[in-house]
Amino acid sequence: MKFAIIAAGEGSRLANEGISAPKPLVEVHGEKLIDRLIRIFLDNNASEIVVICNDLTPLVEQHLKHIQEHGLNGKSVPLRYIVKSTPSSMHSFHAISPWLKDESFVLTTVDTIFREEEFCEYVHEFQRLTGVDGLMGVTDFIDDEKPLHVGVDAEGSITGFFDRSDHPHYISGGIYGLTPKCITVLDECIERGESRMRNFQRALVGSGLHLKAFSFGKVLDIDHAEDILTAEAFLS
Repeated sequence: MKFAIIAAGEGSRLANEGISAPKPLVEVHGEKLIDRLIRIFLDNNASEIVVICNDLTPLVEQHLKHIQEHGLNGKSVPLRYIVKSTPSSMHSFHAISPWLKDESFVLTTVDTIFREEEFCEYVHEFQRLTGVDGLMGVTDFIDDEKPLHVGVDAEGSITGFFDRSDHPHYISGGIYGLTPKCITVLDECIERGESRMRNFQRALVGSGLHLKAFSFGKVLDIDHAEDILTAEAFLS
């Protein structure tokens, strides 16, 4: 299985709050955000890790090049990365999608924080499932400025994605396990001028693809300086 990381954001909110490091290189629990994801993906037998970073933060590109050439924590890393600034996360996803068309993959953004043991269970569940086009990470922990609510039926299948809060119980955790079939829907979204990942998720359901939900106890994002402290406490 492949894994992919969107690390192309500018991290402007963190910079405005005094965090000088580019978001992928921000340390949480003694580990850079991007290093933590790469390590966890390696632990889950990644066949390849595909990353996109922007061309505004050369430190991130240099760091990825070092990992590609020298590995991480003494382990060789099957890393492919591209450097490109994009207008949205969906466009970043689209930029790396040519390398995600030959096998199932898990995609997340660089600042997604979750418990490693839950992620391992999630990957195993995705590999076990048959007849499913995607396994989406969801959580009932809501600590997001604009959460995307997820409708889930009694069998765990996703019925829709909603902006309004009158669709409990889950929200999207920003962890996407997808099959190559989903790339066709992504291409169609880009052709229509869509730019938000939530609209891509809606399009997956609208296209009749079968998505299931996997519940994480808690998923955090690092958008503000105070989120770093929250993540430290969570991982401790």
